[in-house]
Amino acid sequence: MTNESFLQDRVNNLFGTTFDQRDGRVVPTTSDVVLKNGAVKIEAAFLYSDLAGSAKLSEACPWSTTAKVVRAFLDCATRLIIKHGGQVRSFDGDRVMGVFIGDSKNSNASICGREIHWSVRKVIQPAASKKFNSISDNGIEIRNCSGIDVGEVRAVRSGVRDSNDLIWIGKAASFSAKLSDVRAEGYCTYISSRTYNKLSKEAKFDEDGKNMWEAQSFDFSGKSETVYRSNHWKKP
Repeated sequence: MTNESFLQDRVNNLFGTTFDQRDGRVVPTTSDVVLKNGAVKIEAAFLYSDLAGSAKLSEACPWSTTAKVVRAFLDCATRLIIKHGGQVRSFDGDRVMGVFIGDSKNSNASICGREIHWSVRKVIQPAASKKFNSISDNGIEIRNCSGIDVGEVRAVRSGVRDSNDLIWIGKAASFSAKLSDVRAEGYCTYISSRTYNKLSKEAKFDEDGKNMWEAQSFDFSGKSETVYRSNHWKKP
């Protein structure tokens, strides 16, 4: 029976857990981490990409139209994450999380973010405006934002048998998720300074040699951080 006493016992048991941690060489799946006390440590770049304005989309459009737009966004974003060597590890409504490891993880994730931006502006928006009157008649602009950070993160497993998933403990996961919530006209890809400092030339400069990123301050957990934003998209 799940009552107060049972839940108190479970919490005390979980608080007393000693994690059996190991270093990971690949992005772990749920089955790779022991539910009881497993933890996998990886150095990775995290990309969260979020569909902006989905509340307005739901208000103005039939549910089926909203579902089709969200599915199209998640389909494109997922395919681009995989294309650039990332592993998709989470969906949350209209948001997807990709995890990138390896020597080129920062550049791969940032290029992926700009390609997701392109797919939204150049593929999904025009197709939706042409197909759905509720989109075109209400002047709905389909936009997204991708946030990227890199760092050391632990993957642990949470939940109960047959109802559990990985949770990601570390700043890179939480900071990238926070960056994906930014809403600024025209700017759809945000990266941390830790990511920016390890970008390749291809990921940092355009064909004319101009820097595609601009610095700005961003408040996170009561502290000011330098992040870099870009309004440059990239055709896949």
